[in-house]
Amino acid sequence: MNVRYKSLWTGLLSLTLLSCESLVSDMNQDLNNPTDASAEFVFTGTQIAHMAAQEGMASRLTIVWSGYGTGAFQQFGTFGQYQITASNFDDDWNLFYTGVNKNAVITINKANALGNRVMAGITKIIQAQNIGTATELWGDAPFSEASNSAEYKNPKFESQQELIPKLITLLNEGIADVESGIGTVGTRDIFFGGDLTKWKQVAYTLKARLHLDLKQYAEAYTAATSGVNGFSNSMYGLHGTTASVNENANYSFMTNIRAGSITAETAYNANLLNPAKTATYRGNAKTNETARFRFYYLENGVNAPGIIEPNTLTTASARGFFARDASFPLVTYQENILTLAEMALRSGKGFEVALGHLNAYRNFLNSGGYLHATYKVAGTYRYDPYVTADFAPGGMENTDGLTAENALLREILEERYVSFYGQHIGWNDERRTRKESVGIKLKPNIGSQLPGRFIYSQNELNSNANSPSPAPSLFDAISIYQ
Repeated sequence: MNVRYKSLWTGLLSLTLLSCESLVSDMNQDLNNPTDASAEFVFTGTQIAHMAAQEGMASRLTIVWSGYGTGAFQQFGTFGQYQITASNFDDDWNLFYTGVNKNAVITINKANALGNRVMAGITKIIQAQNIGTATELWGDAPFSEASNSAEYKNPKFESQQELIPKLITLLNEGIADVESGIGTVGTRDIFFGGDLTKWKQVAYTLKARLHLDLKQYAEAYTAATSGVNGFSNSMYGLHGTTASVNENANYSFMTNIRAGSITAETAYNANLLNPAKTATYRGNAKTNETARFRFYYLENGVNAPGIIEPNTLTTASARGFFARDASFPLVTYQENILTLAEMALRSGKGFEVALGHLNAYRNFLNSGGYLHATYKVAGTYRYDPYVTADFAPGGMENTDGLTAENALLREILEERYVSFYGQHIGWNDERRTRKESVGIKLKPNIGSQLPGRFIYSQNELNSNANSPSPAPSLFDAISIYQ
């Protein structure tokens, strides 16, 4: 396990233990050995665990399975070749279910006992994203029975068709709690410092994500209209420069734990963005991707000299996407507006509406977007608005004669892919559009099959009699992406 995770995990296990109610209420209390923790401390611990879960295998493994990077050697060399076992997922499964979900339930119960609906609502939003990510990665997953181990020794695995609507309901409850304004979280909220408007918008973007998983396109569009409406309202995991404490998890992994084990020489995304790769470069007369390529990747790697690798530079003049103190995207404006663009097409809102959302995003990118200031160099980025003619057969974005709607959909899906660098939602998109005519079309790193899912934790398979049997394989698609 990543050194940073060990530090986090030790604290999170302590929080879980501290959160257990005393079995004997009238015993003398030893102040040096507390048996409980206040709601606010468990609340913050749940948020920290949530960051760790989203930045763990959910990010790193999908980097090498989604064409964002390449597993070069050591452990990720074999992972990149799809050689992975159930035990490799034990730590992350535990992080999702013990680190986040169990502590979220404890927090909600404590917040409700205090009448603090705001704290309960924010925690429900986090819990919904956490279990939503778990089901997107693993498929059918425990939820309703997972948080009550005393009553349910073997929590059942719920199908995605029954689980995801429950998560949408949980988000609705979280929104209602936040809207009530009853209670406070203040600085214990490490993401937004208690800004309830931002939490509401995050919840709606997550609703849109889950509706999209279910192919409920009109509902996804409606949710996204209330979602994150500006970059400053995006939810990012904040980081610092203290080793094994608060630094970016991918930075720690790529520079200290497994330095040089992920490169990008042959990565699909790097070749899309690299102006030197003329056969695959996505730039055109209206689009210059030089800055974004440099922000994402190093052409002469620090850990693999002479090789393109993910950008971990952390200097005054260059702070890459995976810089030591780089914030990690969790729920963003980028995702929300591109969901509006795709859902406008898929739900019948019309070509011009979809193009308008895409151009609004390109305008954001043209102002520097989410690039770090050190990469906002004049002349290295350009995103002029597209016009309808660009997608007509023979147009700038349709040289192969697709329908205008499919050409626009292809561009939106490609933009989503590029913008979701380092996040598992990029893999979500690739898997759900794998059988469609347009989208990101990856070739397997080895063999003839692309991975379809994370495989279930060996510990879960061994301990839970309700675990799927036989367990699905790495190459079995999860139901929502079949």
